[in-house]
Amino acid sequence: MKKDLDILMVGHFAKDKIVVDGVEEICAGGAVYYGAVVLKRLGLEVGVASRGNPDDYPSLQPLMDMGIEFDLHPASQSSGCINIYNSADMDHRICKLFGFAGEIPYEDIPDVNAKIIAILPIIAGEVSLDTLIKLSKKAPIALDVQGFVRVPEGDDLLFKPWKDMEEGLKYVTFLKVDSAEAEYLTGEKDLEKAAKKLAAYGPKEIVLTQKKEILVYADGKFYRAPFMPKNLSGRTGRGDTCITSYIGSRIKHDPERACQIAGIITSMKQEVPGPWTGDIDPERFDPQIVFGD
Repeated sequence: MKKDLDILMVGHFAKDKIVVDGVEEICAGGAVYYGAVVLKRLGLEVGVASRGNPDDYPSLQPLMDMGIEFDLHPASQSSGCINIYNSADMDHRICKLFGFAGEIPYEDIPDVNAKIIAILPIIAGEVSLDTLIKLSKKAPIALDVQGFVRVPEGDDLLFKPWKDMEEGLKYVTFLKVDSAEAEYLTGEKDLEKAAKKLAAYGPKEIVLTQKKEILVYADGKFYRAPFMPKNLSGRTGRGDTCITSYIGSRIKHDPERACQIAGIITSMKQEVPGPWTGDIDPERFDPQIVFGD
């Protein structure tokens, strides 16, 4: 792996089963999968520290062909979820456990110079508090709380408290939560109040996703950008795309513009299964917002 990166991503790639109206499909996934493509298409140098079953490594070859750097460690199985949808309401899903690749030890994470380290687990248990603290000494941390509160219990994935949350969030710069997680962690249905409560633990910027928009809380101000997909056939990976497009944009831009960029990219991604293609419809969105200086 290159020594100098814009963003180092830490988390499991996924072998997911997507079920829509009873029709099953096995596909690659996970935040490091969807997000690495976003970051590369934004012109950034990105590396991924991950683990999984070597039989599933070929699913990552298209990303390697794009120039995305991988440091992979073997596990007996790859992590993954079974996402069950009804096509009449693609915004809601049932999520079950499909596999778990175990903890990523700090010693397995390559020693690189990164502008941001993104800790983006799928399932609780991938990254420990100790690893989080050690990584925070090397670069600002972006963290998706999903991988700390989504806990396997049998074949189910349930919300459970992150017992180290108060300590862990002290070391986080960019925190991503969705609306359900925000309410669960703070007890607040009002998302602006929830964002403020989460920021009080230490994160400087809160990136909160919900059905209709991205809400960012940074420097005491709120920024919003709508999601405007024509359809939701690419719904899986929405949150992963949103947080990575935001933090990738923050390397060059302020929170307001990064929020706009994340809204555009996430809108386009939701229309097509798989990672974001990089195409911007100029009749709907201004490509200069995303790709301009």
